Amino acid sequence: MMENAASRPSLADLVLLAGRLLLTLIFLHEGFTLVADIAATLAIFEKLGLPALVTFCVIALQIGAGLAIAVGFLSRIGAVALGLFCLATAFLFHTDLSNQNELLHFEKDLAIAGGMFVLAVAGAGSISLGGLVKRQVKGLHPWLMAVL
Repeated sequence: MMENAASRPSLADLVLLAGRLLLTLIFLHEGFTLVADIAATLAIFEKLGLPALVTFCVIALQIGAGLAIAVGFLSRIGAVALGLFCLATAFLFHTDLSNQNELLHFEKDLAIAGGMFVLAVAGAGSISLGGLVKRQVKGLHPWLMAVL
């Protein structure tokens, strides 16, 4: 069967795929690292004055939204959630801007948030689970098409 030009992924779709994977790498790595030594993770969060519930919510957000963005299913929602998480992290935990390391983390969080918000607007592209659902399932409600 011959493939036509319209069925091939565009350069933009390939870049969106690469960008999604690069953006999620840090969240998936961190989320699974936090899970790997949950006792130490809980102790660190407790030292920061955060309850265990927040610890588990952060882990669920990093892994859940990270996977959603990586596979491109509900990635807009995941991108907004992680973008807001990065802004919160920057403004709550990286506030000593006279410290070069803290400034770097603050700027990194802002940059990742910006990338997430751009992804939320652009969407995951056609090389995604959401793109596959859009192509395969006819008659999806317009709001569902928008979030996929």
